[in-house]
Amino acid sequence: MFNILVVEDDDKLRKLFCTVLERNGYHAVSANNGVTALEILDKEYIDLIISDIMMPNMDGYELTKNLRDSNYNLPILIITAKEQFVDKRKAFLIGIDDYMVKPIDVHEMILRVGALLRRAKIAHERKITCGKTTLNYDALTISFDEKDMLIPQKEFNLIYKLISYPNKIFTRQQLMDEIWGMYSDSDERTVDVHINRLRERLKDCTDFEIVTVRGLGYKVVKNVEA
Repeated sequence: MFNILVVEDDDKLRKLFCTVLERNGYHAVSANNGVTALEILDKEYIDLIISDIMMPNMDGYELTKNLRDSNYNLPILIITAKEQFVDKRKAFLIGIDDYMVKPIDVHEMILRVGALLRRAKIAHERKITCGKTTLNYDALTISFDEKDMLIPQKEFNLIYKLISYPNKIFTRQQLMDEIWGMYSDSDERTVDVHINRLRERLKDCTDFEIVTVRGLGYKVVKNVEA
């Protein structure tokens, strides 16, 4: 599932965009300004950003410039009421990928999101390699020792998240919120169960280790050779 960050200070519009994205199979993450968006990007993997321009604290121009200066190449779709050519020109020169003027057709927004993701070839590049082990996000497979292992989706998302940020500690609640959803009826024990299953499946994999951090949660540690 692709993660789309919606950066919009209008609460109703932000919720609308997120709802439409969720209904079309995307995972929507929301922020009400550029500063909050940057904080989210430090913690979560985001595939594409939908952003307004006029926002408090940090506007869409500043957000885009910050990201491009930091070598973030993910697609950025601007949705704004600013319709003058000079505004569009400034946005494209800074580094955005597409531009829509409010009010918009949300169905067109979804089409543009899909086109941007395809153009960026994200669907074909969502792989992580650690030593001789490869995690293929779209196939839900982990490959090592010349074999491909198909992993249940929740387990795969869990290990993919952990290995995307080696040595970073994730609490059980953080993992629950992102992988099972904030409103899931499952408790944190569910994370422990899935971690134990992963350890059993990957017991012959020597490129990384899932480490329990007592009282906190879990992290992945790569072997030196990997």
